[in-house]
Amino acid sequence: MPFARCRPRAGLSSYQPFIPTLALSKRSISASANLFSMGSPQPPWLATLLQDQTPAPTLYSWTPDRASSPRILDDLDRRIFILGVGNLGRLYASYLSKLANPPPITLVLHRKELLEQWHAGQGIEITRSGATERNKDFDVQYWTESPPPDHGAAHEILTPSPDSSSSAPRRRTIGNIIIATKASAALPQADRLRRYLDGSSTVAFAQNGMSKLWPPHGQTYVSHRYPGGGGNAPNFVACITTHGVTSTAPFKSTHASLADAKVGLVLPSEGNPGGADYLMDRIAAAPHLDSQLVSRPDLWVLQLEKLVINSTINPLSALLRCQNGVLFESRTSPLSQVMDRLLDETSKVLQALVRHPSSSDILTPEVDRDALLRRFGVIPLKELLWTIGDKVKENTSSMLQDVRAGKPTEIRDFNGWIVDMARFLGQEELDVTAHVDLITLVEGGRALSQGELAQALLK
Repeated sequence: MPFARCRPRAGLSSYQPFIPTLALSKRSISASANLFSMGSPQPPWLATLLQDQTPAPTLYSWTPDRASSPRILDDLDRRIFILGVGNLGRLYASYLSKLANPPPITLVLHRKELLEQWHAGQGIEITRSGATERNKDFDVQYWTESPPPDHGAAHEILTPSPDSSSSAPRRRTIGNIIIATKASAALPQADRLRRYLDGSSTVAFAQNGMSKLWPPHGQTYVSHRYPGGGGNAPNFVACITTHGVTSTAPFKSTHASLADAKVGLVLPSEGNPGGADYLMDRIAAAPHLDSQLVSRPDLWVLQLEKLVINSTINPLSALLRCQNGVLFESRTSPLSQVMDRLLDETSKVLQALVRHPSSSDILTPEVDRDALLRRFGVIPLKELLWTIGDKVKENTSSMLQDVRAGKPTEIRDFNGWIVDMARFLGQEELDVTAHVDLITLVEGGRALSQGELAQALLK
C-alpha cells in the first residue's frame, strides 16, 4: 500500500530539528526532506510503547510534613486528582472547587520545588473579568519513582498515612484523575500511573490536540498495557476546552476569554462504561467552565475541529511572534494563502479518516457520513477557522507562550498528528508537505516575517 506523500522521515519522536541559518528559501526548507521517511503507519509513540516491557513503576507521594493529609485515603471515590497545574489545571481546579458540594481535590505537581512555592504563596489565582480569586483549599503532592531523601514525608501513593484512623475499606486505585499536562506528556503520565488504575478508574485528558486513544490506536494501547481484557482498563475521557487562559506566574493565570468546554468518553472501560459519570458530571456542572456532556461521536468531531484550529493558529502565530488577530487581517494576503494551503491538506486527511474502516467504531450507522465529509471540506473549515479567529484575536496562542518561555511546543501533537494520520491512512493523494515544513520551521526556533513564511510554505 502506498503511503502519504510526506517528506521522508524516521519518525516525529526521533528526528533532529533542522535549524536554518540563512534566509529561508525553497531550497533550504526542503532540507526537511530527510526527516519524514516512509515507514510503519504505526505512530512513533505507539511503536515505542509496544516495545516497552518494563513493569509499571511504584510511585511515592511526597509533601512537606506540614502539608501531609491523612484524609486522602478515606475519600478516593469522591476525590479528584489533577496532574499538571498549568493554565488548564488551574482552571479546572479552581472551578471544580466552586461546586455546591465540591469534591476533595489533590493537585499533583511535577517538580518538588513547586511544593515550597505553593506553601509560600496564596494558592491558585485566577483573574477573570478584572476580578482576582485565590484558593488554597487543595491537597498538594509531588509524585516520584523514588522517595525524596532530603526532607518531608514520603510514602507510596494511595497507601494509608500513619495517622489515618479510618477503618472503612480503602480502594487502592485512583478513582478520578484529570491529566492537564501538555499534550506530549499526557499519555506518558497516564501510562506511568497504570499500576494505580483499573476498570473502576476514570482518566480525563484536558489538553490541546487529539487524544491518542481514539481509533485506530487506542485499543492496541489498552490490550498491551492492561492484559486480561478491556474490563481491567480505566474509562478514558477527553475535555475540549476553548477558554483562553494565559499564565502570569506559577499558580497564577488570567482567564482572558470566556468560552466553553465539552467532555465525553474516548475509550470506555469494557467492564464499567458508566464509571466515568461521576467525574464527567462534576466537570459539566463546574461554575464558569460552561461545560457540556457530549456523545462519543460528537466529541471526536469536535476534537478534530479543534485540531484544525490549533494546527493553524498556534504554529503560525508562534513563527510570526504575533497575537492571533494578526493572522486574520486579510482574506487575500499571502498569509491567508498559507492558511488555505494548510486547510486543504488537513481537509483531505480528515475526509479520508471519515471514510476509513477504523472510524466505524465511532461513527454509528445513525451518523450521516456524507454530512460529515461536507463538514470537513475546505470551505466549512475555513469559515470555522475565521469565526474562531475573530473570537480569539486578542489572545496569545499557547504555542507562542511556550516559545517565549523557552519551552517545547505541542507542534508534534497538532501538525504531527496530521502527518502521522496521513501515513496511517496510506493514500497516495494525501500530501501533507506544508505541515511537515511547518513542523520543521517551528522546531527550528526561527521568528519569521509574513513574506518569509509565505515563501517557505507556498511552494
